[in-house]
Formats: sequence, C-alpha cells, structure tokens
Amino acid sequence: MVKRQNSRYTNGNGTANGNGYQRQELPPRGPVESLIYWRDVKKSGIVFGAGLSVLIAMSLFSLISVFSYVSLLVLFGTVSFRIYKNVLQAVQKTAEGHPFKEYLDFDLTLSQEKVQQLTTVAVAHFNALLSELRRLFLVEDLVDSIKFGVVLYCLTYVGAIFNGMTCVIIAFIALFTLPKVYENNKQSIDAYLELVRSKILEITEKVKAAVPIGKKVEADKEK
Repeated sequence: MVKRQNSRYTNGNGTANGNGYQRQELPPRGPVESLIYWRDVKKSGIVFGAGLSVLIAMSLFSLISVFSYVSLLVLFGTVSFRIYKNVLQAVQKTAEGHPFKEYLDFDLTLSQEKVQQLTTVAVAHFNALLSELRRLFLVEDLVDSIKFGVVLYCLTYVGAIFNGMTCVIIAFIALFTLPKVYENNKQSIDAYLELVRSKILEITEKVKAAVPIGKKVEADKEK
C-alpha cells in the first residue's frame, strides 16, 4: 500500500496557513485507500459492484424499498449459509463453531478518542468551507468570485442534464477509477496539469492587472 501523509485546514494545533487556518493531520485511510487503488482486486471488485448496484437501485426505486430488499437478500444469504454449515458439521461430526464467529467478535464500537478526532476534522472542514464561501460571496477577491460564478453557471447545465443521484453514481465510479488511472499515468498527467495550471495563473494575472478593483484590493492588503 502506498503510504502518504494527509492534512487539512483547521483551527486546531498545527502550522497556520494564509487564511488563518492550521494543518490538522487526518486519521489513517489505509482500508479505504486500499479499496480505491485496487490493491486487492477481489475486495475492490466486490465493494465497487455492490455499491454501484445499490446506487443504481436507489435511482430506480425508493430508499426504503432498496434498504428492505438488500437487507432481505443479505439475511437470506447469512441464514442459508448458517444452516448449510450446521448441516455440514452434523454430517461430518465436527465442531467448527459459529461460521460468522470472526465477524461477531469484531469490535464495531467507536472509542471516545476516535469520535473526537473525527469531530475535530469535520468541524475543521466545515469552518474552512464557511470561510471560503464568505470570501467568495462577499467578493474579497474579485477574480476568485468571478471564477466561482462561472463554476456555478456551469453547474446549472450539469443540473439540467443530470439529477442528484446520477451525479452520485458518476462520483462513485470516478472514485474507483480516477485514482488508479492517475497512479498509473502520474508523470504525464502531472505534466498536463502543470501546463493547465500555468495557463490559468497567466490568465488570472492578466485579468487582475486589467481590473482596477483587483488592484485596489491588493493595495489594501499590502497596507
């Protein structure tokens, strides 16, 4: 598994960034990372197939119906497997115990420290989001607010073509495909991204130079 250090902006202890927020280390994402990078093809395939099936079903039927049918299917499978193992043990006269003992003994409880850690990260993301939205809607930087408006305008077209569940399905598929594609083609993708980033920065600087309001804001910041 590829190990990497992750951080997000928060107002906890850490190194502060330019917006007044500080870097907060996120909890390890080993199992999730292993799934989306297809370290174990069998496990990733099962999770991807099951998740995609549930999302497609939710787009066609109500949430209650999907939950009920999926739960019934899982219950039917576990009961059938339990009966099969009991019959097999009776015929072979073995004492293997409960077939799901490993999962029954698995600790699913969340520790207080874990809950606090997740809450801290969630609050940090929420605060950063509020700060950024305030900055964009109140036009702290004219160019950034214009770019945000362009993104919102493009989203109106996305909303006209796709509904919310379709966007979720596309995002789910992208979650299981794009990270692996990027990992396999990292060098070439980074080169193209750097080219695009430089072009965007070049255009942004030209726009800021041509907009008097942008110059005024920058002058006020320097003061």
